[in-house]
Amino acid sequence: MSKTVSLLSALLCTFIWGTTFIAQDTGMDDIGPFTFNSVRFFVGFLAIVPLVFLFELKKFKSEFQLDFKTFATLSFLIGLSLFLGSALQQVALLYTDVANAAFFTIFYVPMVPIIIFLFKKRSIHWSVWPSVVLCLIGGYLLTNFHDATVRLGDTLVILGALFWSTHIIFTGIIVTKYNLPLTLGAIQTLLVALFSFIIGFIYEEFIIENILNEIDSILYAGILSGGFAFVLQIYAQKNITPAPAAIIFSLEGVFATIAAWFLLNQILGINNLFGCFFILCGVLLSQLLPLMKKTV
Repeated sequence: MSKTVSLLSALLCTFIWGTTFIAQDTGMDDIGPFTFNSVRFFVGFLAIVPLVFLFELKKFKSEFQLDFKTFATLSFLIGLSLFLGSALQQVALLYTDVANAAFFTIFYVPMVPIIIFLFKKRSIHWSVWPSVVLCLIGGYLLTNFHDATVRLGDTLVILGALFWSTHIIFTGIIVTKYNLPLTLGAIQTLLVALFSFIIGFIYEEFIIENILNEIDSILYAGILSGGFAFVLQIYAQKNITPAPAAIIFSLEGVFATIAAWFLLNQILGINNLFGCFFILCGVLLSQLLPLMKKTV
């Protein structure tokens, strides 16, 4: 797979994530966050699993001859990270607004290179750090956070950003060892659905009528975001290391803003436009500067 295909996969999955923020927020009018996530990710699993049988079933024997235990361990860690990140974000939307959630979610952008540096002792190309700063400034301007009030729910979003970081890092590790993106996508969505169902069954009410009331949001967030977008992320990280990948994924805020303008008729202010500009500059720096100078 070429670097161009990986970049296009990263952009497409980020676009889907950005437009899903609206569905995540409106999809909890009649159901709880864990009910929403359990159904959403199970729908995503159902969308992916037929493709696993069509395209990857024959590859299982050769791929798992390497080390099935490592694949199983990393798959579980990826699924657990995705569950914790998405659950904390979804619950936080009950206690904070979308602007706060969108801003604090992109804290995974600096967290990824910091975690890699601290725990893997791997050097990071210098271009990552100014790119991270530009993305954070862009996120601040993009979400109108300067007009927001910090709430307790924001703590949940920041904690969730930590698990989004580990999800990106573990995905970056597994794609270098195994070529089973659809299988990994199916496993992680099924794990999130199961974990969410267990907690939702204990603390929430599973009422079919209420779930059907949110079916439009669930299908969009499930099939496109919960299913295919996370598979596209895996394809993207085949040729993009975790730190630059996290910077590209910060475009989620840009696409969310554009979606709100297009679908909800929200007005884009000058701060929003500057926010988009800073994030785009950060993404471009992270991709172009390493081409000009060899990685340290």
